Amino acid sequence: MIVVSDTSPINNLAAINRLNLLQQLYGTITIPQAVYRELTEPDFPVAGAIEVQTFDWIQVRQVNNNGVVIALQNELDFGEAEAIALALETQAEQLLIDERLGRIVAARLNLRYTGILGILIEAKSQELIPEVKPLLDALINQAGFWVAQSLYDRVLRLAGEV
Repeated sequence: MIVVSDTSPINNLAAINRLNLLQQLYGTITIPQAVYRELTEPDFPVAGAIEVQTFDWIQVRQVNNNGVVIALQNELDFGEAEAIALALETQAEQLLIDERLGRIVAARLNLRYTGILGILIEAKSQELIPEVKPLLDALINQAGFWVAQSLYDRVLRLAGEV
């Protein structure tokens, strides 16, 4: 299974010490070089920086079709553009992306995608975690991940926790 990830799922799961869920769910995760740089080259350390440099199940891959990246940069930041381009190039079975506009573009390009909330729901359905709520709360309180109340409630309903 080819799974390509944007920055947010890696950064946010690392921030709550649950990056291992990606490996448990998908095996290997592929990230484009722009995502690698977003995680490892900022002026201040971010969650996931060490992991993308050391975990062998996170693989960095160069995007070959720069034309797609350039076209996508009219709408998206560089990491999202490269993640979507790499997902197209590799015919990925799943794209991990949280940003709303990135998801809209992915849908327009017929890519199958999910975000961190979908990852948590899937992890619970595969019995990798007992509950979604504690991790959802950790994402909000520790990682600064913003979730509208209506979405928060919907995720808990989908997880069978309300």
